[in-house]
Amino acid sequence: MTIAPNAAELNPVELAIESRQSMREFLPTPVPKATIVRLLELASRAPSGTNTQPWKAYVLQGASRDALVEKVCQVHDAIRADPQLAADYREAYDYYPEKWVSPYIDRRRENGWSLYGLLGIGKADKDKMHAQHQRNFRFFDAPVGLMFTVDTVMGRGSLVDYGMFLQNLMVAARAHGLHTCPQAAWNGFAKVILPHIGAEPDEMLVCGMSLGYADESALVNTFRTPRVPASDFATWLD
Repeated sequence: MTIAPNAAELNPVELAIESRQSMREFLPTPVPKATIVRLLELASRAPSGTNTQPWKAYVLQGASRDALVEKVCQVHDAIRADPQLAADYREAYDYYPEKWVSPYIDRRRENGWSLYGLLGIGKADKDKMHAQHQRNFRFFDAPVGLMFTVDTVMGRGSLVDYGMFLQNLMVAARAHGLHTCPQAAWNGFAKVILPHIGAEPDEMLVCGMSLGYADESALVNTFRTPRVPASDFATWLD
């Protein structure tokens, strides 16, 4: 897989960042516990306001992982059969805006239809769309599932801290030949997930993540999202 035109010239940090992408198909190859611990320790070097370190991570493997997959997939199927059930499964915080505007809605649409188009899923293919969306709740077959929570007493700034923690984790994974997929898709199923992982009543689900060795031959993993150049989002003040 081509990382960048000059990938051979990138230093290890740049290469890890450039090669990080959300993988959606993983191999069953186990990930050693020592490696996962190392990744979490590296992630914890992220900065946080007054060093509060607000992150809490739950690692799911084996039976615990499989049981959560089945629980959430059952609910996901039930909501499809009866859309009114969706009202019982809401995110604890607004990840996306209530009203979409350009350029964000344009990027969202491009992302969705580019991915589905690659997989041959059309707008009318409701069954295929449901199945592909449910791949989230199977951790894309990754052997390791991660759930991240934060205490509700913390402020919104802790979510900024959390973003840096998660990025550290994903970049560190690349240094070990691993890939990830951060997933906000899990957030609506917190009432199922939090009891399953043994979270305390005052914990809020931030997101989930798939971790493992990517199946580099999978068509879905050839999908790489574009980025706008710095000139589009940076303002220079001299």
